[in-house]
Amino acid sequence: MAGMIAWVGLVIPHVARLLVGPDNRQLLPVSAVMGAAFLLIVDDVTRAAFSVEVPIGVATELIGIPIFIAVLRHLRQGWLA
Repeated sequence: MAGMIAWVGLVIPHVARLLVGPDNRQLLPVSAVMGAAFLLIVDDVTRAAFSVEVPIGVATELIGIPIFIAVLRHLRQGWLA
């Protein structure tokens, strides 16, 4: 219902939590800035790399899936330790 790039709202906060820790006073603004920066960078890269319009949802999924897998592996190592 939210669209193809809604999963960014799931991945970016986990990455931000790895960077700044669990303090929500810092986590919320860092997550917002990182999410916005991620979408801007992906949009700029896709516009520069392709001569046709590539939907940002496709580009964020191609870039974000490996990041999501890395975050899951890192979190799982923390659970097992």
